Amino acid sequence: MVDQTLKTTVVDGLALAQDIRKQLAEEVGRYAAAGKRVPCLAVVLVGDDPASASYIKGKQRACSRVGMEAIERRLPASASEQDVLLVVEELNFNDAVDGILVQLPLPKGISANQIAAAIDPAKDVDALHPMTAGRLLLGTATLTACTPLGVIEILDHYEIEMQGANAVVIGRSNIVGKPVSLLLQRRDATVTMCHSKTRNLQEICQQADILVAAVGVPRLVKSDWIKPGAAVIDVGVSNIDGDLVGDVDTEGVMGIARIVTPHRRGVGPMTITMLLRNTLTAYRARTGE
Repeated sequence: MVDQTLKTTVVDGLALAQDIRKQLAEEVGRYAAAGKRVPCLAVVLVGDDPASASYIKGKQRACSRVGMEAIERRLPASASEQDVLLVVEELNFNDAVDGILVQLPLPKGISANQIAAAIDPAKDVDALHPMTAGRLLLGTATLTACTPLGVIEILDHYEIEMQGANAVVIGRSNIVGKPVSLLLQRRDATVTMCHSKTRNLQEICQQADILVAAVGVPRLVKSDWIKPGAAVIDVGVSNIDGDLVGDVDTEGVMGIARIVTPHRRGVGPMTITMLLRNTLTAYRARTGE
């Protein structure tokens, strides 16, 4: 039943991202004013997928707006895995590059895992290297996957108590589900990870103080899955007949959830912002600034 007295806050991820980017721009500006090299992100694009090219341009614009440098390495769709590895190796040894991001998905025949493992962990701003994942598990990671970082930033900004909270994560991907579960555990939440084989998923979600949906199933999470007052973070995005929808029935949870992220202007802007923060973090670690 909807509690008419509960006002659900729709998260403005874009506004929060812009605030953080202003802070990043100020920090980068201080390095530039001191005559120092500014942080540099290198992006690698293989093939000519329009969506990937658009994502790359967005990341380059974001870098420019905070005063960071962005360089691009493009390879044709016919490039071999060895071709991509050679580009990664060149960027690893380029001392002016602080972060390396290889845009996914890669063409068939090129292993994303092999490419990720070839990136210098000190420059692994997408946090896909096995060593980076291992450090996150041990609680010693310097760089962490961008979307999970954005999720935690949103929870902090909206003053969602994580310590002692029951957190449910739907989805166990290496990019979102697993790392966000570990980050929530580090904040002393009690975390349940769910997936396609989970039994009684609805009942489990009904116990969640914090629910993170990152499974890519359109409007999977319905209003009767939500505990009144829960924080609902919708990471999933699906294209239904040209319309983008999330994993959560956003309209349905209004008046039930305390906060909910929309599928537009929600987690997405925070992901790119955390990429910028990771690049600055890698820069500082590498230069000792």
